[in-house]
Amino acid sequence: MTEQPLSEREHEVLEAVIRTYVETAEPAGSRMVARRFGLGISPATVRNTMSDLEEKGYLFHPHTSAGRVPTDLAYRLYVDVLMCRTPLAPVEELAIRRELAAGAGEGAAIEQLVRRAAQVVGLLTQELGVAMAPRLDEAVLERLDLVPLGEAKVLLVLRLRAAGVRTIYVDVPALIAPTTLEAVGRVLNERLGGLTLGEIRATLPERLRDTVSSGRGEAELLNVFMQQADEWFAAPARGDAELHLGRASVLAEQPEFASGDRLRALIELTERRDLLKRVVGTRAAGGLNVTIGVEHDDPALANFTLVTSEYRAGDLKGVIGVIGPTRMPYERVVALVDTTSTLISELLG
Repeated sequence: MTEQPLSEREHEVLEAVIRTYVETAEPAGSRMVARRFGLGISPATVRNTMSDLEEKGYLFHPHTSAGRVPTDLAYRLYVDVLMCRTPLAPVEELAIRRELAAGAGEGAAIEQLVRRAAQVVGLLTQELGVAMAPRLDEAVLERLDLVPLGEAKVLLVLRLRAAGVRTIYVDVPALIAPTTLEAVGRVLNERLGGLTLGEIRATLPERLRDTVSSGRGEAELLNVFMQQADEWFAAPARGDAELHLGRASVLAEQPEFASGDRLRALIELTERRDLLKRVVGTRAAGGLNVTIGVEHDDPALANFTLVTSEYRAGDLKGVIGVIGPTRMPYERVVALVDTTSTLISELLG
């Protein structure tokens, strides 16, 4: 989308048209704009200015309507130039914090909080909440413990920095003495502590190959670890679980989806989880991102805006945001998404 320079009057009229259309979902006419926004110019002047904006690609006529509707180019200019970034009221921020904290209790997994965040931000914005959980391959191992469970089972407890605890049941050849478990645990912590799960999985055999053990039991247990590294130190096999969606029914109530075709397109979009995972995942580049309509590289998203913000949990990072029609109250949506990402980072920190 190529922006053409606009005059101050054109900026004022364009902002008025956008605000009118966002609030009413109806094309904005010159009389309505002149009456509602007190621009100090006549409806005829507003109409002429709107015509100029249409020629420059910022407005268009839907069907034969006398009113005009903003284009994707208009929304881009609005977000980048005209929109005022204002923080949420303290009472709203406190309400979001409480909602998120309810899903971040002691021992709760990151995904539990992220799933709740997608629901919360979707309901607050009246858009489709989306969230990506962090890639646990990048989680750092702080400590591991080996706990005997019975004659041929050991519980492997992985404590991950900012990513909670993972527990894995390990089958062992025979009863392992507590002293052996302690010795093997010490070796594993010395060799693997401070590494990411991805690094451990890729290099564990090399890191343990020259280990000197004092007994057969230790050697057998270390050998089990070397053989099972790919499975035990892999990020959980979650399929599509790392992408979380809020309630599509919230979005379906908006005027854009009153027709069967548009509603069907929305439902099909929510089912294309690979597309959403790719699109949302590529927005994890820090800060806030707003991608509008034709800026998406897939036609399935041509009528949608994606607003996302990165959150962090130690060395891990994920994305929280919303998908909605290009007609959205950008100031409020941006403020809600930005605040939610900040609060997630605080709760995970």
